[in-house]
Amino acid sequence: MVMHVELQATCSALGYQEGKSYVKEPDCLETVKDLIRFLKREDETCDIRRQLGHAQIVQNDLLPILVQYSKEETLWETVIRLLVNLTQPAVLCFNGQIPEDKTLRNYFLEVESHLQSIKEAFVNEEVFAVITGKLGDLLKLDWEHRHEEHRLLIERLLILIRNILHVPTNPDDEMRTDDDASIHDQVLWALHVSGLEDILLYIASSEEERNLSMHILEIVSLMFREQTADMLAAAGVQRSVSEKVKDERELEMVREQEKLQKKANQMKFSSRHSRFGGTYVVKNFKSISDNDLIYHKQQGDVSKINLDTNKKPKKKPKNRKPIIDREVKRRSTLSIRLGLKEFCIQFLENCYNPLMYAVKDILNREKSQEHDETYYLWSMRFFMEFCRLHSGQVDLVSETMSVQAFHYIQVQLFQYYEMQQMEKKEAIVWGKRTHLALKAYQELLLTLDSMDKSGNTTLMESSKVIKSNIFYMMEFRDIFLTLLRHFDQNRQSRSYLKDLIETTHLFLKMLENFSKKTGHLVVQKKKKKTGGRKKKPRNQENTGHVEPSEQELEDLWDEISSELSAIFQGRSDIPDDVAPFDAASEIDVDQQRVDAMIRIQDCMREKKAGEAVAVFRAAREVWPDRNEFGSADIAPEDEFMALREIFMTSLPMNLMH
Repeated sequence: MVMHVELQATCSALGYQEGKSYVKEPDCLETVKDLIRFLKREDETCDIRRQLGHAQIVQNDLLPILVQYSKEETLWETVIRLLVNLTQPAVLCFNGQIPEDKTLRNYFLEVESHLQSIKEAFVNEEVFAVITGKLGDLLKLDWEHRHEEHRLLIERLLILIRNILHVPTNPDDEMRTDDDASIHDQVLWALHVSGLEDILLYIASSEEERNLSMHILEIVSLMFREQTADMLAAAGVQRSVSEKVKDERELEMVREQEKLQKKANQMKFSSRHSRFGGTYVVKNFKSISDNDLIYHKQQGDVSKINLDTNKKPKKKPKNRKPIIDREVKRRSTLSIRLGLKEFCIQFLENCYNPLMYAVKDILNREKSQEHDETYYLWSMRFFMEFCRLHSGQVDLVSETMSVQAFHYIQVQLFQYYEMQQMEKKEAIVWGKRTHLALKAYQELLLTLDSMDKSGNTTLMESSKVIKSNIFYMMEFRDIFLTLLRHFDQNRQSRSYLKDLIETTHLFLKMLENFSKKTGHLVVQKKKKKTGGRKKKPRNQENTGHVEPSEQELEDLWDEISSELSAIFQGRSDIPDDVAPFDAASEIDVDQQRVDAMIRIQDCMREKKAGEAVAVFRAAREVWPDRNEFGSADIAPEDEFMALREIFMTSLPMNLMH
C-alpha cells in the first residue's frame, strides 16, 4: 500500500496538461528515473506495471513529453528507456510463459489489456514523426562520431517500435470487419505517414548497419503478421472481380444463416406444441421394455433414427483435445494494403538478399536470442510467396533459393520435431514452430516448381541442379514420411496436417516429373556396415595411399555437393588460370589425361570445388574425343553427376609416378 501511494505521488510529479500543450515539472527527469527504479523492484505479480497502467502514465505523460521535449536529450532518452520497459510483451514479464495460476493469469490479462491501450495511444503521427527524426539524425553520424550511447539509443528506438507492433489485437473489443482499419492498421499508417518505413528500408539495405538486422527482421515480420502474401500481391487500385464475388457469396451465406436462425426461433417460441407433428411407433425396433420404440420425430428412413440427440457427449480431457488454429488473418483497407504492397516491392528489390544473408550469418554464429530463427523462417516464406505471385523474379530471393536453404529448414524441422517429443509441456509451442518451418519448406518447393514452368532456360537449369541435390539426398526424401507417421492431433493443428499433405503431394509430383524428363535418377542409399576385415587394394600397398571407405566418401560428398551446386547456379566463382595439359612436358599425353582426372578427384576430396570444376572444364576442351570429361553441350545436371562419378571412383594413384 505504501508503495502504491509513493507511486501515485511520483506520477503526479511528472507534469500536467494545460490546453493542448504539456507542462513538465522541474523534477520531471528525476521522476522518470525513479519510475525506472520502481520497475526494477517489482515482484512476480507485476504490481508496479499494473499500477502505472491504471494511471495511464504512457498516454497522459510520457508520449506528450516525447513529442514536446525532444530537444532535451537527457530527458528524451530517459523517457525512451522507460517506454521500452513499459511496452515489453506481457509474456516476458511473467518469465516467458503464460501463468497457469488463476490469480497470476488475471494479472497477465490485465497487463496485456494495458498494452493494448498503449498501442492505441501510439496511433499518433506526431510520435512516430519525432522517432523518425531522431533515428534519421543518429544514422547520419559517421562511425567515428557515433558513440556507444548513440548505438544504444538506436537499438532502444527499434525495440520500442517492435514492442508496439508485437502487442496482440483484441478482435472482441475492436469489432473490426474486413476492409476496416484496426488499431494495428492505424499504427502501420502512422508509420507510413511519418516516413519511418524509409528508415527501416535504409537500415535493412545498409552494410554499415548489419548489427541491427535482427531487429529490422522482427519489425517487418510483425508489420505483416495479419496479412497474406497472395492478398497483398493481388491488391490493386480497384477491387478485383474475385474479391467482389467472394464478398457477395459470404454475404449470401450470412443471410441464409439469419433466415434459418429466425425460423428456428419462431418454432421455438410458437404456441403450438413441439410434438405437434405426431408420435410414431417404430415396428420391430424394441425399446428398453418389450414394447416397440416410440419416436417423437418424423423420419422417412429407419436407419437414420438417432437416439443420441439429447445425450451429453463425453467430455475430453484438456490434454487430449485437438489443437485449434487461432491464427488471425484479415483483409485491411485498400490504402493500407497498397502501402504494404509497395513496401514489399521495395524490400525485395533493395533489402531482402543482403538482410537475409546478414541474419543467417547471425544465426550461424549464435549471436541472436533464443528462437529468433522463427522470424527468419516466416520472412522467407512470406516474401518468397509474394515474389512468386507478384513478379516471379527469382533473382530477388536468390539468397534463400539454394540447396543450403533446403538443408537449413530440414535441420530445423527435425530439431523442432525432436523437441516436441521431449518437451511434453511445451509440445504445442514446438508444434507451431514445426508448422512454420514446414510452410517455409513448402514455399521453397513452390518457387522451385515455378522456375520449371517459367520457360526461362537459366532458371530451368538452376532448378535442375537444385532438384538433383534434394532428390539425391536421403534426408530430403524421408522428411515427409517421418512427419506424416508422427502426426499428433493433440499437439499439431489440422492446418498443419493440410499443409503437410499438400507439400508431400507437391514433392512427389516434382519427383515424378523430374524422373520422366531425365530418364534416370541417382539417389543416395546408406548401406549397412558388414563385419570382417577388408582386403587392402594393391595400389594402396604400392603407394601407401589409403582409399577412404564408401561411408566416408558419402559423408564427404554431402559436404562438397552444396558448393558444387552453388557453382553450377552461378552463385560462386571458379578460377580461370588452370591448365591440365602441358605441351612442353616430357610426360605422355595419355598420362597427362589420367593425371588431370586424378587432380580433379583430389581437388574435390580436399574441398576445392571451384578448382575441380575449372580443371574438369579445361580438360574437356583439351580431350573432347572420348567424352571422358563430358561433351561440349553437357547440361549442368549431367556435369554434376559426372563429377560425382569421378569423386567416387578408385583411381590408379600409382600412375602418377
